[in-house]
Amino acid sequence: MNKQSVLGGTLLGIFIAAGLYLLGNTISRGLLDYRALDRVVTVKGLAEQEVKANAAIWPITFNQVDNDLNNLYSAVQSKTDAVIKFLQAQGFRDSEISVSQPAIEDRQAQGYVAPEVKFRYTASVTVSVYTNQVDKVLQSRNKLLELVKDGIAVAQNYQNRTEFIYTDLNSVKPQMVQQATENAREVAEKFAHDSNSSIGKIKSASQGTFSIADRDSTTPYIKKIRVVSTISYYLKD
Repeated sequence: MNKQSVLGGTLLGIFIAAGLYLLGNTISRGLLDYRALDRVVTVKGLAEQEVKANAAIWPITFNQVDNDLNNLYSAVQSKTDAVIKFLQAQGFRDSEISVSQPAIEDRQAQGYVAPEVKFRYTASVTVSVYTNQVDKVLQSRNKLLELVKDGIAVAQNYQNRTEFIYTDLNSVKPQMVQQATENAREVAEKFAHDSNSSIGKIKSASQGTFSIADRDSTTPYIKKIRVVSTISYYLKD
């Protein structure tokens, strides 16, 4: 074998060895980077805000009894007009007031009637207000006793409670999402600090469902809005 063949073989071996070294080094770094990307922390960020309801549904229900349908109809009509007049006097518009179809029950038609039942017919009527004038509803509810002088006893039960609503969620969504995101990052940074790491880019994020609930049972017109965002961050050394 001549010297040129030996030299060529030697150089080829050196190049192959160098290539394998570089390839191995690249693969090693790639595996390390891949493992680094596998280090993830998932945290939840909370945002809460209190708002005042901007709409209300106020039902006013009363009952009327009689043994004569014509008299029952006249009494129901008269008392319905009195309730509407009361609401108008409080400043509610006609477009905000609606009257349900009277629910009339014939007790005699049910068969057996207890001796203490004096009236055959009973009618239940609901006059409702749907309005954005929430403060006016709160003020007017305290004046319902004025209807007593017209012989109207307003039914007080769970089905006839005033319902307060918040309909402007879109106006607070951006700010609350930002607050939830900032809160999540604070939690992630605290975790990273405790593990001698730092926060990298966001791997994934999901916005939770917004919930609206009464702040408490005594102030149902004050609403608490709540959202929880879930965010995953890469960790790096």
